[in-house]
Amino acid sequence: MRPILMKGHERPLTFLKYNREGDLLFSCAKDHTPTVWFADNGERLGTYKGHNGAVWCCDVSQTGESVLTIKGPHGRINRAVWGPLNKTIISAGEDAVIRIWDSETGQLLKKSDKETGHQKPITSLSKSASGSHFLSGSLDKSAKLWDARTLTLIKAYVTERPVNACAISPLLDHVVIGGGQDASHVTTTDRRAGKFEAKFFHKILQEEIGGVKGHFGPINALAFNPDGRSFASGGEDGYVRLHHFDPDYFNIKM
Repeated sequence: MRPILMKGHERPLTFLKYNREGDLLFSCAKDHTPTVWFADNGERLGTYKGHNGAVWCCDVSQTGESVLTIKGPHGRINRAVWGPLNKTIISAGEDAVIRIWDSETGQLLKKSDKETGHQKPITSLSKSASGSHFLSGSLDKSAKLWDARTLTLIKAYVTERPVNACAISPLLDHVVIGGGQDASHVTTTDRRAGKFEAKFFHKILQEEIGGVKGHFGPINALAFNPDGRSFASGGEDGYVRLHHFDPDYFNIKM
């Protein structure tokens, strides 16, 4: 698997998202220029002007007016995704708690407890293709799979590094997890010791099945193409890497 290297940001990546068709990839970073790329060859289509600071997240379709404002707990909400049928909103952030909100009223419906939940800030949320379950990544060096309706813990994937990003394959029973040591220590440590590769786990068996190296700093963003045949990673080094899977990947036996 030889990645396509895309350099369009001057500061660390924060978020990656494909459009529904999978032909476009949107990237955000700590600079002020969200960028859109062609997903097949990594060619830059354009940038979005207007921000004056870091951009932490984006959505492909947006309206100009706020329909609902939800006032959550103290601390920053790092990620939020739609629940099943868009009837709920799932949020997570610095307090390590996952919350499910009613998207019509803004009422809090459920939240994760301390026993099954994360122990440190949550950095990433990723929905399955069906929307029935989602994956959360945390600085507590784990990623966890949850039922999107009941917030029941289904599976957990433990690594040896803080998890900054995670994604669920829409095609196979695989999840990918990325992270690395804290960015403030990157310059003092060899990149091999920083563990900056993206790691793949079997979603059901929870076993590690492989990894992809390449970044020279922590991985901050991951996204699968909707067709499941490629994925993108973005790192502290400011690069986006577009990875098209080799045929052998689809024949992995467990």
